[in-house]
Amino acid sequence: MMVGRPVDLVVEKAPAQAGEPVLEIKDLLVVDDRAHPAVNGVSITVHSGEIVGVAGVQGNGQTELVEAVTGLRVPISGSILIDGAETLDKPPRWLHRNGVAHVPEDRQKSGLVMDFTIAENMVLDSYYDPPYSKGVRMQWDVVQSDAAELAERFDVRTPSIDVPASTLSGGNQQKVIVAREFSRDVKLIVASQPTRGLDVGSIEYIHGQMVRQRDAGVAVLLVSTELDEVLALSDRIAVMFAGKVVAVLDAASTNATELGLYMAGGSPEQKETA
Repeated sequence: MMVGRPVDLVVEKAPAQAGEPVLEIKDLLVVDDRAHPAVNGVSITVHSGEIVGVAGVQGNGQTELVEAVTGLRVPISGSILIDGAETLDKPPRWLHRNGVAHVPEDRQKSGLVMDFTIAENMVLDSYYDPPYSKGVRMQWDVVQSDAAELAERFDVRTPSIDVPASTLSGGNQQKVIVAREFSRDVKLIVASQPTRGLDVGSIEYIHGQMVRQRDAGVAVLLVSTELDEVLALSDRIAVMFAGKVVAVLDAASTNATELGLYMAGGSPEQKETA
């Protein structure tokens, strides 16, 4: 009743048709802002056509892992391969141009410029490329036209694409980011806390968009502290504790209790012993 329409929070998806490896993280070591190891020897592989969820209590290295994969933090050692190419030394712009989409965990801090218009935010990571720019000149007519089409296509509820992003609700702000990232030709989506703080209608919509990308053959790395979200969307689940991957589970054969035990540093065997 609150969102004005029926909402189904059960994610309907067919079994994954996983293909070749797209993202290969091997023995990754990343330190945090205090120079303490935050990611300690992590190895994760994500294939085309599957969603791999990363579950864990916030603060166990997930943020630093995402920053390393998306070029925002330089790892100490290890390897990150995307379609077989090493990307440890690649900046975010290179990754963007080579088919990596990023939905950051803080939409207002890292995903949008709140004082910019919706149209400007739609091209925030591609304004420097044709057709949005020609030499040093912006092609604003193309920006406006494409932004209007994306706003309609991704159901961004706004009176105008010329209003600041700060005037939108949290759900519509997130839809702007999803529209910008998912409308490109991408091979890998890194989505961190994609539905944090959103209403049920926006959650349902974004979940549906992520499944559509997976079904189109895109590899998806999902990082979320919401167990229900990880279980509903993921095909495989990597559980992080104290900077390490302590288990990789088949989402269809696990449950919240098992995940919770691993997230706390335990295991189902310990529960049975107790």
